[in-house]
Amino acid sequence: MAAKNDRAKPIVAELGRPETTEETFERKTAASRKYRAVKTVNNLWLSLIVVVAVVAVIVLIVPRNDSSRLQAIDYKTVAVSAQRAMPVPLAVPELPDTWSSNVAQVRTATQDGVQAWFIGLLTPSNQFFGLTQAVDANPTWLVNQLKQTAATGVETIDGIKWTVYDNRQSSVDVGNAAYALTTESGRSTYVISGTGTPEEADAIATAISGNVALQPPSTSGTAK
Repeated sequence: MAAKNDRAKPIVAELGRPETTEETFERKTAASRKYRAVKTVNNLWLSLIVVVAVVAVIVLIVPRNDSSRLQAIDYKTVAVSAQRAMPVPLAVPELPDTWSSNVAQVRTATQDGVQAWFIGLLTPSNQFFGLTQAVDANPTWLVNQLKQTAATGVETIDGIKWTVYDNRQSSVDVGNAAYALTTESGRSTYVISGTGTPEEADAIATAISGNVALQPPSTSGTAK
Protein backbone atom coordinates (compact mmCIF):
# COMPACT_ATOMS: atom_id res chain seq x y z
CA MET A 1 0.00 0.00 0.00
CA ALA A 2 1.35 3.37 -0.95
CA ALA A 3 2.04 5.90 1.80
CA LYS A 4 -0.30 8.85 2.23
CA ASN A 5 2.39 11.23 1.07
CA ASP A 6 2.60 9.30 -2.16
CA ARG A 7 -1.04 9.89 -3.05
CA ALA A 8 -1.61 11.88 -6.21
CA LYS A 9 -1.97 15.59 -5.52
CA PRO A 10 -5.30 17.15 -6.54
CA ILE A 11 -5.47 19.03 -9.77
CA VAL A 12 -5.79 22.80 -9.28
CA ALA A 13 -8.50 24.21 -11.53
CA GLU A 14 -6.59 27.40 -12.33
CA LEU A 15 -3.52 25.43 -13.35
CA GLY A 16 -5.13 22.33 -14.90
CA ARG A 17 -2.59 20.22 -13.06
CA PRO A 18 -1.37 19.51 -9.54
CA GLU A 19 0.58 22.27 -7.77
CA THR A 20 4.29 21.97 -7.42
CA THR A 21 5.83 22.20 -3.99
CA GLU A 22 7.05 25.72 -4.74
CA GLU A 23 3.58 26.84 -5.94
CA THR A 24 1.94 25.46 -2.82
CA PHE A 25 4.42 27.34 -0.66
CA GLU A 26 3.87 30.61 -2.54
CA ARG A 27 0.07 30.25 -2.38
CA LYS A 28 0.08 29.66 1.37
CA THR A 29 2.57 32.50 1.92
CA ALA A 30 0.41 34.96 -0.08
CA ALA A 31 -2.73 33.88 1.79
CA SER A 32 -0.93 34.40 5.09
CA ARG A 33 0.20 37.90 4.10
CA LYS A 34 -3.33 38.81 2.99
CA TYR A 35 -4.79 37.54 6.28
CA ARG A 36 -2.30 39.54 8.36
CA ALA A 37 -2.96 42.71 6.32
CA VAL A 38 -6.73 42.44 6.75
CA LYS A 39 -6.35 41.78 10.45
CA THR A 40 -4.05 44.82 10.83
CA VAL A 41 -6.60 47.11 9.15
CA ASN A 42 -9.37 45.71 11.33
CA ASN A 43 -7.27 46.29 14.44
CA LEU A 44 -6.63 49.90 13.39
CA TRP A 45 -10.33 50.54 12.93
CA LEU A 46 -11.10 48.92 16.27
CA SER A 47 -8.47 51.09 18.00
CA LEU A 48 -9.88 54.22 16.38
CA ILE A 49 -13.40 53.37 17.52
CA VAL A 50 -12.16 52.84 21.09
CA VAL A 51 -10.31 56.19 21.10
CA VAL A 52 -13.36 58.07 19.77
CA ALA A 53 -15.56 56.41 22.38
CA VAL A 54 -13.19 57.40 25.20
CA VAL A 55 -13.03 61.03 23.99
CA ALA A 56 -16.84 61.16 23.76
CA VAL A 57 -17.15 59.93 27.34
CA ILE A 58 -14.66 62.55 28.57
CA VAL A 59 -16.54 65.34 26.77
CA LEU A 60 -19.80 64.22 28.34
CA ILE A 61 -18.59 63.87 31.93
CA VAL A 62 -16.21 66.85 32.25
CA PRO A 63 -18.12 69.95 33.49
CA ARG A 64 -17.59 73.11 31.45
CA ASN A 65 -18.94 76.61 31.10
CA ASP A 66 -19.44 77.76 27.52
CA SER A 67 -20.86 81.19 28.40
CA SER A 68 -17.47 82.86 28.19
CA ARG A 69 -13.88 81.95 27.51
CA LEU A 70 -12.81 84.46 30.15
CA GLN A 71 -13.54 84.11 33.83
CA ALA A 72 -16.37 86.35 35.06
CA ILE A 73 -15.30 89.23 37.28
CA ASP A 74 -17.00 91.62 39.70
CA TYR A 75 -16.63 94.95 37.90
CA LYS A 76 -18.20 96.80 40.82
CA THR A 77 -15.32 95.77 43.07
CA VAL A 78 -12.80 96.72 40.39
CA ALA A 79 -14.47 100.13 40.08
CA VAL A 80 -13.76 100.91 43.72
CA SER A 81 -10.00 100.66 43.09
CA ALA A 82 -10.19 102.21 39.63
CA GLN A 83 -11.97 105.31 40.95
CA ARG A 84 -8.76 106.46 42.63
CA ALA A 85 -7.10 106.76 39.22
CA MET A 86 -9.95 108.67 37.54
CA PRO A 87 -10.85 112.36 37.98
CA VAL A 88 -14.60 111.83 37.40
CA PRO A 89 -17.21 109.57 39.04
CA LEU A 90 -17.17 106.21 37.27
CA ALA A 91 -20.21 104.69 35.60
CA VAL A 92 -20.99 101.37 37.32
CA PRO A 93 -24.24 99.95 35.90
CA GLU A 94 -26.66 97.97 38.04
CA LEU A 95 -27.75 95.11 35.79
CA PRO A 96 -29.73 91.88 36.37
CA ASP A 97 -27.98 88.60 37.20
CA THR A 98 -28.46 87.48 33.59
CA TRP A 99 -25.60 89.86 32.73
CA SER A 100 -21.93 89.24 33.53
CA SER A 101 -18.57 90.89 32.95
CA ASN A 102 -15.27 89.48 31.70
CA VAL A 103 -13.10 92.60 31.96
CA ALA A 104 -13.04 95.90 33.86
CA GLN A 105 -10.07 98.26 33.78
CA VAL A 106 -8.75 101.78 33.34
CA ARG A 107 -7.26 102.21 29.89
CA THR A 108 -4.78 104.82 28.69
CA ALA A 109 -4.08 104.73 24.97
CA THR A 110 -0.46 105.48 24.10
CA GLN A 111 -1.34 107.24 20.84
CA ASP A 112 -4.09 109.68 21.89
CA GLY A 113 -3.47 109.71 25.64
CA VAL A 114 -7.20 109.53 26.46
CA GLN A 115 -7.86 107.90 29.80
CA ALA A 116 -10.96 105.71 29.97
CA TRP A 117 -12.86 103.35 32.26
CA PHE A 118 -13.91 100.20 30.40
CA ILE A 119 -16.29 97.36 31.30
CA GLY A 120 -16.81 94.34 29.03
CA LEU A 121 -20.34 92.99 29.45
CA LEU A 122 -21.81 89.64 28.36
CA THR A 123 -25.50 90.10 27.61
CA PRO A 124 -28.47 87.80 28.28
CA SER A 125 -28.44 86.88 24.55
CA ASN A 126 -24.80 85.74 24.96
CA GLN A 127 -23.50 88.71 22.98
CA PHE A 128 -21.02 91.43 23.97
CA PHE A 129 -21.20 95.12 24.79
CA GLY A 130 -18.36 97.33 25.94
CA LEU A 131 -19.08 100.34 28.13
CA THR A 132 -16.38 103.01 27.84
CA GLN A 133 -16.29 106.24 29.83
CA ALA A 134 -13.48 108.45 28.55
CA VAL A 135 -12.20 111.65 30.17
CA ASP A 136 -11.54 114.70 27.99
CA ALA A 137 -11.88 112.63 24.82
CA ASN A 138 -11.18 114.21 21.44
CA PRO A 139 -13.12 113.67 18.19
CA THR A 140 -10.39 111.42 16.76
CA TRP A 141 -10.61 109.09 19.74
CA LEU A 142 -14.38 108.81 19.36
CA VAL A 143 -14.18 108.14 15.62
CA ASN A 144 -11.68 105.34 16.23
CA GLN A 145 -13.89 103.81 18.91
CA LEU A 146 -16.73 103.64 16.39
CA LYS A 147 -14.55 102.23 13.57
CA GLN A 148 -15.04 105.35 11.43
CA THR A 149 -18.77 104.63 11.05
CA ALA A 150 -21.47 107.30 10.68
CA ALA A 151 -24.32 108.08 13.07
CA THR A 152 -27.72 106.73 12.04
CA GLY A 153 -30.00 108.53 14.48
CA VAL A 154 -30.67 109.95 17.93
CA GLU A 155 -32.51 108.32 20.83
CA THR A 156 -33.55 109.62 24.24
CA ILE A 157 -33.10 107.00 26.97
CA ASP A 158 -34.18 107.78 30.52
CA GLY A 159 -33.98 111.49 29.81
CA ILE A 160 -30.50 111.34 28.22
CA LYS A 161 -30.00 112.00 24.49
CA TRP A 162 -27.79 109.36 22.84
CA THR A 163 -26.42 109.25 19.29
CA VAL A 164 -27.10 105.90 17.60
CA TYR A 165 -24.68 104.00 15.31
CA ASP A 166 -26.55 101.03 13.84
CA ASN A 167 -24.14 99.08 11.62
CA ARG A 168 -25.75 95.65 11.93
CA GLN A 169 -26.58 95.55 8.20
CA SER A 170 -23.22 96.91 7.07
CA SER A 171 -21.35 94.99 4.37
CA VAL A 172 -18.11 95.92 6.15
CA ASP A 173 -17.00 94.06 9.26
CA VAL A 174 -16.96 96.68 12.03
CA GLY A 175 -16.40 94.22 14.87
CA ASN A 176 -17.79 95.43 18.18
CA ALA A 177 -19.16 98.61 16.58
CA ALA A 178 -22.07 96.69 15.09
CA TYR A 179 -24.42 98.68 17.33
CA ALA A 180 -23.35 101.67 19.43
CA LEU A 181 -24.66 104.55 21.53
CA THR A 182 -22.67 107.64 22.48
CA THR A 183 -23.26 110.68 24.65
CA GLU A 184 -21.26 113.37 26.46
CA SER A 185 -21.64 114.94 29.87
CA GLY A 186 -19.14 117.16 31.63
CA ARG A 187 -15.64 115.78 30.97
CA SER A 188 -16.97 112.33 30.17
CA THR A 189 -17.70 110.76 26.80
CA TYR A 190 -19.66 107.51 26.98
CA VAL A 191 -19.59 104.78 24.34
CA ILE A 192 -21.73 101.65 24.49
CA SER A 193 -20.78 99.41 21.58
CA GLY A 194 -21.00 95.74 20.75
CA THR A 195 -22.84 92.91 19.04
CA GLY A 196 -25.93 92.67 21.24
CA THR A 197 -29.43 93.95 20.60
CA PRO A 198 -30.54 97.59 20.72
CA GLU A 199 -32.67 96.70 23.73
CA GLU A 200 -29.59 95.46 25.58
CA ALA A 201 -27.70 98.64 24.71
CA ASP A 202 -30.65 100.67 25.99
CA ALA A 203 -30.57 98.68 29.24
CA ILE A 204 -26.93 99.69 29.81
CA ALA A 205 -27.69 103.32 28.97
CA THR A 206 -30.59 103.30 31.43
CA ALA A 207 -28.41 101.74 34.12
CA ILE A 208 -25.85 104.57 33.91
CA SER A 209 -28.22 107.49 33.30
CA GLY A 210 -27.74 108.72 36.87
CA ASN A 211 -23.97 108.85 36.40
CA VAL A 212 -24.33 110.69 33.08
CA ALA A 213 -26.65 113.29 34.58
CA LEU A 214 -24.40 113.96 37.58
CA GLN A 215 -21.10 114.47 35.73
CA PRO A 216 -19.34 117.67 36.83
CA PRO A 217 -18.81 120.39 34.20
CA SER A 218 -15.66 120.29 32.09
CA THR A 219 -12.86 122.63 33.20
CA SER A 220 -10.16 121.25 30.93
CA GLY A 221 -10.99 123.33 27.87
CA THR A 222 -10.60 120.24 25.70
CA ALA A 223 -12.45 120.56 22.41
CA LYS A 224 -15.22 118.12 21.93
